[in-house]
Amino acid sequence: MEVIPAADDLSSFLAILPPAIRGILEKDSTGLYEVVLDLGRLPEARYLDKHTLTLSQEPVSELDLIKAVERTGQFSGDNRAGIERTLHRISALRNRSGKIIGLTCRVGRAISGTINVIRDLVESNKSILFLGPPGVGKTTKLREMGRVLADELGKRVIVIDTSNEIAGDGDVPHPAIGKARRMQVAHPSEQHAVMIEAVENHTPEVIIIDEIGTEQEAAAARTIAERGVMLIGTAHGNALDNLLKNPTLVDLVGGIQSVTLGDDEARRRGTQKTVLERAAQPTFEVCVEILDRQTLAVHRDVAGAVDQLLRGWKIHPEIRKRDDSTGDFAVVQKQEPIVAASADGLAAFSQDWGNPQDTHLKVYPYAVSKGLLERVVKTLQLPIEVVKSIDEADAILALKSYARAGAKIYSLAEAQQVPVYVVKSNNLPQIQKVLREALHLDQSAIGAVDIEEDVDETEIALEEARQAITRVTDRMEPIELTPRRSYIRRLQHQLVERFNLSSRSVGDEPMRRLRILPPASSQNQKIGYI
Repeated sequence: MEVIPAADDLSSFLAILPPAIRGILEKDSTGLYEVVLDLGRLPEARYLDKHTLTLSQEPVSELDLIKAVERTGQFSGDNRAGIERTLHRISALRNRSGKIIGLTCRVGRAISGTINVIRDLVESNKSILFLGPPGVGKTTKLREMGRVLADELGKRVIVIDTSNEIAGDGDVPHPAIGKARRMQVAHPSEQHAVMIEAVENHTPEVIIIDEIGTEQEAAAARTIAERGVMLIGTAHGNALDNLLKNPTLVDLVGGIQSVTLGDDEARRRGTQKTVLERAAQPTFEVCVEILDRQTLAVHRDVAGAVDQLLRGWKIHPEIRKRDDSTGDFAVVQKQEPIVAASADGLAAFSQDWGNPQDTHLKVYPYAVSKGLLERVVKTLQLPIEVVKSIDEADAILALKSYARAGAKIYSLAEAQQVPVYVVKSNNLPQIQKVLREALHLDQSAIGAVDIEEDVDETEIALEEARQAITRVTDRMEPIELTPRRSYIRRLQHQLVERFNLSSRSVGDEPMRRLRILPPASSQNQKIGYI
């Protein structure tokens, strides 16, 4: 990490402080974050490592405050001022009559290398929202992103600088933003209008805005995004789920609407009739939560993350950590697959597993024929391993009749944080189709392989019966199998009998099939082989 040489060294910052305080800090200002001067109280220095230091045993006087204010720029409507051609920020506390009775003097440093940890996101051309508590470096990152996008990537960048905190005080922007242009805001209440003015008058490709905090600003941000301009901004809130509870800013992540479902749909989903859903596409496609100065949580798909939160499910973003000494970063936690609602209301995960040649997906079959699944995988040479336990699985392949809304498999999947893919029936085309979708393959990627003839129907039918026997015993409910020929049904009957259960053939040809009965019903039932 390096500090960009400029006129924002500490000498100009220390010059506004009382002489006694200045002398102490000139000796050692390493890690200094801000100085607090409150009338009648002891002056205090705060540091990046969270420790504080009392700078004098003499309380701050009214004269100390007057002299400090004289050395700063003009205070704006948000009670902030700066020192010209620097990034230092001075914020005022006032009494009821408007008199300044306290100052928070924050050190501004132009630091490069802080966005190495998110460089890939910056280059993605996607709009990015930063969340996090004060003092974790949000503005520092905005400043460097402006420089990188303008100087290194050749973008037309405009910085909306309401408090002159991003590009410094004065009419000439600080060199830390590079070739990016800066638009100042006369009063905080006009920030939304300046945002729209930037788009309409100055043809930007990227707009950078700090502290989106009002409904008007959220609406302006949506307008900017809808015009195809990349938007990078910060908002009040520590995390994505906090933003969903903020009625003013929730539109930034798509908004929330109440939807009334029909009776059938509510039963299918296993929810109440009135549910909360995302109202629109989010203004920002990517959200970055700044946990501390070196640790970030990245939500690459804001829409999917919001959908998951509204359903009451946990989200697990990608966690990145930066090494302050080297500037390198590592992904310490990979993002878990994002859950989304599938077309038929069943859970499915939208994570892209990437190139199938580089993928090794472990799949657990739930009421799906293991033998058939293994045969499909082997014949099509898919990078999939069929496992015997959910604990080992990266995904679950479930038969639709066992994966209806509210089924136990979903609670198991949520506990293990693995996706569920649903097969309508135990047949080759269905399994082949779902596996192709899971790996994001088109038909040409695996070839038009006809595997029907390569699979022994008897083996498939017996495997299906084995799976059903287990389910019948667990759930104590009868289960009907896929229609089969008379000879194969007889073999299935014999298999069921080996497990001390009863079965009978039901239906008319060619849809005649086996019904396996639970133990309580088996005592009084006779086996029908035909």
